[in-house]
Amino acid sequence: MTRVLGIDLGTTYSCVAVVEDGVPLVIANKGGYRTMPSMVAMTASGRRLVGHLAKRQAITNPQHTVYAVKRFIGRKWNSDLVQTARDSLPFELVEGPHNDVRIKLRDETFSIPEISAMVLTEIKRVVDEYFGNPCSKAVITVPAYFNDGQRQATKDAGKIAGLDVLRIVNEPTAAALAYGFGKQIEKLVAVYDLGGGTFDISLLEIGGGVFEVLATAGDTFLGGEDFDQRIADWLVFNFAKENDADPRGDLMAMQRIKDAAEKAKCELSFQNEVEINLPFLFSAGKNKTLHFQKLLNRAKLEDLTVDLVERTIEICERTLREAGLKTSDISDVVMVGGQSRMPMVHRMVAKFFGRDPSRNVHPDEVVALGAAIQGYALVTEQPEKSTGTLLLDVTPLSLGIMIVGGYFQILIEKNTTVPTMASHIFTTVKDGQTSVKIMVFQGESKVASENELLGEFILTGLREAPRGEVEVEVTFDISADGIVSVSAHDHETGRKQSIVVTATSGLTQEEIRRMAEDNRDYLLEAAQGEQLEKMKSSVQGLVSEVQRLYPVVKDVMAASSFGDDALKKADSILERSRRALEREDTEALESCIEDLKRTQDTFKALATRSAPPTDGENS
Repeated sequence: MTRVLGIDLGTTYSCVAVVEDGVPLVIANKGGYRTMPSMVAMTASGRRLVGHLAKRQAITNPQHTVYAVKRFIGRKWNSDLVQTARDSLPFELVEGPHNDVRIKLRDETFSIPEISAMVLTEIKRVVDEYFGNPCSKAVITVPAYFNDGQRQATKDAGKIAGLDVLRIVNEPTAAALAYGFGKQIEKLVAVYDLGGGTFDISLLEIGGGVFEVLATAGDTFLGGEDFDQRIADWLVFNFAKENDADPRGDLMAMQRIKDAAEKAKCELSFQNEVEINLPFLFSAGKNKTLHFQKLLNRAKLEDLTVDLVERTIEICERTLREAGLKTSDISDVVMVGGQSRMPMVHRMVAKFFGRDPSRNVHPDEVVALGAAIQGYALVTEQPEKSTGTLLLDVTPLSLGIMIVGGYFQILIEKNTTVPTMASHIFTTVKDGQTSVKIMVFQGESKVASENELLGEFILTGLREAPRGEVEVEVTFDISADGIVSVSAHDHETGRKQSIVVTATSGLTQEEIRRMAEDNRDYLLEAAQGEQLEKMKSSVQGLVSEVQRLYPVVKDVMAASSFGDDALKKADSILERSRRALEREDTEALESCIEDLKRTQDTFKALATRSAPPTDGENS
């Protein structure tokens, strides 16, 4: 049976799960970690570090350590959010050739999907090592409020990483799948997902194995990173106040402050007060180094961040209202995402919904488990082995076209269950108009240009007539896989034109192909480099052992008839090994290993025979 990876590609941490023998399980790496930091770093030598290795060196290499890139995936360079975020990041964002966001690491520039692909590649490597064979099919989760461009960018990242992405699933929906897996329940559930970089709320009706999403909403730039930043800003303010010095120009100092802020936030979920201690934080010149020590209590943390939680509650309130539901209609609340552990978040969510949220799911793992369950359902053909789940999702954002005046005419409202179809008849707006340009947008603004342009086409050959007389029917069709088709039909002439809207991540197909090849080449080089390092280590160890034994056996061998030849041969092998180490020649090193092992065995045997007898042997 084909294994499908369920991947929660998170802003701050990522997790992977599979369904094995009908049971969903999270795959830990060799270090026993069940989640991995979504971080990538580039060393001075050009070596790529991913996950925990990247996080461990972030303080000493802040300019070339990338984190929270999910916040920029599928976004335009000139967006206000990107331009605002640039000021607070230690690594460099640059404009890409398609008005997309790119990141400069050392002398190379990478697209956001490329960086995400590095994280996905590491996830795939962990699973491949765990099972001992390659796994290439995957279901990847995204925030429910991601637009089509952001979803496509995530798919492109999977493709670059060598994954066959079967489906993109909304994170709250995946969490609900895991929550209801194997249970006979009939409930209306709210999934509150506050992760490292994004917030989502989804309302689902679960019953008879059917998971129907009723409504979803969110904020793709609201999460744990913002809580960390509030603490970091507070620490910078207090440091400057106490020392009359601004540490913001020192990237290493700022990275230490960011790490301390994150750690303090996590500790304050379990205790009421934490001491933040940062010795040798900032150099003030003239051999003067400033230290920093500050107490932060839970009350102050809540004061610093309460408005962030209030923003999530406002989104919950609006979503319920738009769905025509009340908090009393909700049977259970499932809290997902690491930031949902914060006591104030838990308290405010419980107060809003009027009930204590469920504690039956792991906030860091439930999304990956749900993705694995969905992947298992997609590839399972035998009914008796199927998970017995049917997922009915919704469009997170409205779809429509631009009309006269630059306004946005919605044809499919947000939170419409897919698959779906909708039509609307429009008329010409100019006398003698013989063609019409259909521009397809996604979003909620009444001004079309403020929404996301998905595609455009032109219907020609219309009958010349006064404006308003020629009618054109525009039809939107969304499949269960989320594929949008748009057609325009002039009933009078029978002329018809249509497109299948293919979302773009800002990368061309040629760029994606090249990036996938570059990723494969890097992995091959890395594997060869790893093999070389292992051989070098083995040769160096054998050379040291042979050199240690050499003086012990030299006299014994010199006294024998074959001794001189054997010693000359050993000298030759040692010299050949040194040259192979200098050249880093894999084939030569492999040959040396065998010869060194034989020489070592011979020397050890002679050393044993030449050793003086023990007292026990003399008696």
